[in-house]
Amino acid sequence: MKEQFKKFLNEEQDPKAIEKITSKLNDLLMKGEEVGYIAVQKKPAITVFPDSIVLTNKRIIICKPKNLGLSMDFTDYTWDDIAGAFVKENILGSEFSFNTNTDLSISIDYIPKIQARKIYTYAKEQLDLLKNPVTISAPAIETAQPTPEVENFEDEIEEVETEEVTNYAEILPATTPSYETYEPIQQTQSSTGERKLSELSKEELFDKLQNYKKLLDNGLIMQGEYDVYKKEILSYM
Repeated sequence: MKEQFKKFLNEEQDPKAIEKITSKLNDLLMKGEEVGYIAVQKKPAITVFPDSIVLTNKRIIICKPKNLGLSMDFTDYTWDDIAGAFVKENILGSEFSFNTNTDLSISIDYIPKIQARKIYTYAKEQLDLLKNPVTISAPAIETAQPTPEVENFEDEIEEVETEEVTNYAEILPATTPSYETYEPIQQTQSSTGERKLSELSKEELFDKLQNYKKLLDNGLIMQGEYDVYKKEILSYM
């Protein structure tokens, strides 16, 4: 007897029926689909080809032999199509039934009572999982430490910025004064030997004002210093 259907003979299922079903199920099961239970009809009279019901983790499959058992009809219903499952115990076996969301009612009778209880319990568990899916919390993400490559990249950026700033060195005074000790531009520039503001043309004054604006934007002078420079230059334009 094959191992693939031995586990479904715990409640006196017909071995021949189970073997016939499992041999065909191998080609019907989807990826990740597993058989949970198989129940087989057991009518009072001898039934050579009983109906069966297969429950997997994805659907319910009704198996009905035809053509003297040479072929079989399969009808399946996925769990999200099923509204509810029921079992009714009678004197001769039990009846397992379920309703779909489209108001269809499907039933299979003469199921041995133990088998009927097992498929009912399995069906309730699957419907419960559908309504209350198990959520797995995501693992905490550790904060990545900066790699040496990143640190080197930051150093390169700082060097590039410094290089850009030195392009404006020729317009800086020899010693950049603080805001409190600042002296007028006219006096500072004359002491360095450069041309006085009064000697510059309007275009040259405008260029000088633009240079001071770049220094302000690069954070090399304060807003108060820039305002003083601007006022001084504008007085000669």
